Amino acid sequence: MADAQSNEHNQATLDITGMTCAACANRIEKGLNRMPGVAMATVNFAMETARVDYEPGQVTVQDLERKVEQLGYSAAERAESVVADKNAEREGQIRKLIISAVLSIPLIWSMVGHFTFTSWLYVPELFMNPWFQLVMATPVQFYVGRSFYVSAYKAIRNGGANMDVLIALGTSAAYFYSLYASVKWATNGSMMHHDPELYFETSAILITLVLLGKLFETLAKGRTSEAIKSLMGLRAKTATVIRDGEELVIPVEQVVKGDLVIVRPGEKIPVDGVVAEGASAVDEAMLTGESLPVEKNAGDPVIGATINGNGILKVQATKVGADTALAQIIRVVEEAQGSKAQIQRVADVISGIFVPIVTGIAVVAFLVWLIWIKPGNVTAALETAIAILVIACPCALGLATPTSIMAGSGRAAELGILFKGGEHLEQTHKVDVILLDKTGTVTNGKPSLTDIMVADGSDEEQFMRLVGGAEQLSEHPLAVAIADGIRERGIPFAQADSFAALPGFGIKASLEGKSVLIGTRRLMEESGIHAEEFYPVMSGLEEAGKTAMLVAIDGQYAGILAAADTIKDSSKAAVQRLKALGIQVVMVTGDNERTALAIARQAGIDQVLAEVLPEGKAAEVKKLQQQGHIVAMVGDGINDAPALATANIGMAIGTGTDVAMEAADVTLMRGDLESIPDAIYISRMTMKNIKQNLFWALGYNTLGIPIAAIGLLAPWVAGTAMALSSVSVVLNALRLQKLQVRR
Repeated sequence: MADAQSNEHNQATLDITGMTCAACANRIEKGLNRMPGVAMATVNFAMETARVDYEPGQVTVQDLERKVEQLGYSAAERAESVVADKNAEREGQIRKLIISAVLSIPLIWSMVGHFTFTSWLYVPELFMNPWFQLVMATPVQFYVGRSFYVSAYKAIRNGGANMDVLIALGTSAAYFYSLYASVKWATNGSMMHHDPELYFETSAILITLVLLGKLFETLAKGRTSEAIKSLMGLRAKTATVIRDGEELVIPVEQVVKGDLVIVRPGEKIPVDGVVAEGASAVDEAMLTGESLPVEKNAGDPVIGATINGNGILKVQATKVGADTALAQIIRVVEEAQGSKAQIQRVADVISGIFVPIVTGIAVVAFLVWLIWIKPGNVTAALETAIAILVIACPCALGLATPTSIMAGSGRAAELGILFKGGEHLEQTHKVDVILLDKTGTVTNGKPSLTDIMVADGSDEEQFMRLVGGAEQLSEHPLAVAIADGIRERGIPFAQADSFAALPGFGIKASLEGKSVLIGTRRLMEESGIHAEEFYPVMSGLEEAGKTAMLVAIDGQYAGILAAADTIKDSSKAAVQRLKALGIQVVMVTGDNERTALAIARQAGIDQVLAEVLPEGKAAEVKKLQQQGHIVAMVGDGINDAPALATANIGMAIGTGTDVAMEAADVTLMRGDLESIPDAIYISRMTMKNIKQNLFWALGYNTLGIPIAAIGLLAPWVAGTAMALSSVSVVLNALRLQKLQVRR
């Protein structure tokens, strides 16, 4: 899957197999980044993917794959944006785990039988025999544990060290020491006197526990991809197209741009397109969050994966495959889950130097025990070294951040919030100032009828019949708003005999024998209509940010109409929530100050910057940044793009323009301002989760290593703790998938 990243760079996504810890991911990332022609490579251990920006003239995808293979792993380019099927991997892990567990049970039984408090437990004599234990332990060590040796060898060959080096060292030390003790026991004539001290059970139990931990990790990591799986599940599988005059049912992947697609009632619309014929109501809740179906007629756009209502639609396909809105949403979520937050890079650095340091600590501890603490006691020294090697595995550290990023961005996507990268998810929690565009962001973006004031003694219904009949003939946005508002009240329109638009003044029409004028003060004055006593009422409406129009019927003042771009239902509640989060809210608009202040009052916004040009919005962002603020800009139009790109975090309203969404770091798909505090809350909870994970991951190692070094941690206990540390980190991250926003 190579997508154009810029004029010079392509992007490839590779599925990586064979990684066992963060050190593996670091090594692959460094290797790819050192290649000529690679602009940037990031490897995600949790998702087992590499995302590479490269110059196609200097390096190919095949070169990237070969480099990964040289480093000791396998890589394959994704043919399309899919979540890799991990069933085969899980089945292999389960099979090996069962074999390892069955062979380890007799060894555990014999070990437990040595304890004083279990003297009552019957242990078959066969289980105590060194040769029997060797037969049980050898398949576990070299068949089940083969992957640890292969991975460790590849890591060392490439000048690095990973978790498998620690596992291979620890289990090999236990196994080969036991083999040596068994041979010595059999050859020096001591077979009749005592049993040797063996550690076959230690190596077998450690391998079994590590496999168990890895299986839990695989299962848990699979759950972090649920958001993408659920998004992909929204797609239609087939489409009914008309080709050569015939209806054909084909896989949705075979639909091409320009195809005429038939969508019957209850079916999913398979591609993005435009209604060519028919009328229906379409459920767009999955994209917009709007609970009510949206009426669609010829010429209206429709979005793939939305559900058709009760009418048959013929839709001409305009975007198919990877170009559809849903496909692009999936791509954004995948990229966010695969990218790295800054805090993850810190964890990667720690993981990269951790293994050689731990190996050194284990060697020193072995020598200290062998020479000073218990001179000549190889057994005690060996147990201590093995425990250190095992407890220090940095698996949990490598999983701490990416699993939280995956779960957090996945949950955000379910709520209609698309973070374009893990770094944006991380940065959002720092925001302390929000700049809100007015039109289309705080407001609905189009005017609606707000006030009808009829003169004393006038018939209100007749007034609206005449006004609606006149205004429906005008294409002016205010006229459309008035006509729609009267239509919504169920008033039938009067039929017009004549109509004339008066640019800059209003309209003039004749309906059912009556002359109607609608417009400005000047229009009334020039037409000889006396409405001066109603000017204060008109001014009051204008002070409230509304556009007011005077109406005269048959040369007499008849009333006032007012229309305005009203605030969204969610705006006031969203502003209150932002303030409760300790965030300063500023409205910035190119509109006049009077209208801006009126809208701000309704939304509960205290600070307003009015009559600001597009480049001025970006300048206002920079000014706040220079004052030390972390600024988020929220907008929906082309004029907001410079400010969205300049801000620390740009948030685009998903119902706005493509340009705004392209410039932004976060897309709010539902066009709902409540999504802004939701995004900040999810970011804060994700960062809190990451810090919890890092604390526990480092805590295991920091506490475990000294405890193991003083001989208080048996190797099998260390193995259990190491497995539990990884599982606990992943399970903690998964809590984010159930996160409830506080509305």
